[in-house]
Amino acid sequence: MLDITTWPGDVGSFVDAMVWLVGRMLADPKHFCRSYTTAELDRITTTRPRSSTGVRAREMNLYRRYFDLVAAGRRTIEVRAQYPNLRSLKAGDRIRFVCGRDDALTRVKRVSRYGDFEELLDAEGPVNVNPDSPREQQLANIRRIHGPEKEALGVPAEHRSEPVR
Repeated sequence: MLDITTWPGDVGSFVDAMVWLVGRMLADPKHFCRSYTTAELDRITTTRPRSSTGVRAREMNLYRRYFDLVAAGRRTIEVRAQYPNLRSLKAGDRIRFVCGRDDALTRVKRVSRYGDFEELLDAEGPVNVNPDSPREQQLANIRRIHGPEKEALGVPAEHRSEPVR
């Protein structure tokens, strides 16, 4: 299964398929209670749902309340802790936000980096992060999701265009 030479596509599609498969397996505990043959995993991976655009993108999970804002084009800034995998994020990259079976493909317009979430909200304006919530409530929600140890890593703000259709 890990032999790329037998994959019916390019390296990028193989990587996307493996990341998707691992994400789905980790997302539901029922997968830990059953055995899969390599043939089954191959079938699942090659028949996985695809974005309508087929564009290779970094996947990020979102809570439903934030996903709906992104999908509607109302949330134009994504707030995350500065995890190592986000250090290379740059303008032009694509992000596929996922919530359950729904996904929204977006393009990064620019990335700004801040010392903490408060600095980010002051600089970018809370209406761009969540137009339905006041600043102090947003700050409390963000800090509940990303604790102080994660905030200490730094805070990137990904500025996105509206969802790519």
